[in-house]
Amino acid sequence: MTEPLSLLRQREIEARVIAPLYRAFAAEIGEERAQAIIGQTIQQLAEQAGCDAAVALGGCELHHLRQVVDRWQEGKALELVVLQDDAEQLNFNVTRCQYAELYQKLGISELGPLLSCNRDAAMIAGFNPDIDYQRTQTIMGGASHCDFRYRKRKPLPE
Repeated sequence: MTEPLSLLRQREIEARVIAPLYRAFAAEIGEERAQAIIGQTIQQLAEQAGCDAAVALGGCELHHLRQVVDRWQEGKALELVVLQDDAEQLNFNVTRCQYAELYQKLGISELGPLLSCNRDAAMIAGFNPDIDYQRTQTIMGGASHCDFRYRKRKPLPE
């Protein structure tokens, strides 16, 4: 039986296929349109992955989301500092991102945010639309860390 691919390895395989396709599309229809098409497709895939993760984990609460984050970290792909992890919030900073390092190594740093960071909001929308997500900076965008903030949405008063 073969072991499942780490998420980092999966992203590498995807990037090696998507990057040449992106360049070909960009040459034909322009970079802006190529980025829009690829970005929208990646977001659709991420939203479905969020739905699939909730089903596979048997729930979509913050403690289930923590298991998703654990998958993102496999093989030390991410190093993070957890700031809060309880029933109401999951907040952490990513201090090292091997995904960013991978895209740099492949010579496609400019595509990293599109191929990876672009997934995050769509994934949580598919996982549980009642969890608010905020991130104001990323390592791929040049920041010292990525700031992930997840908060269970409070029901509106009746």
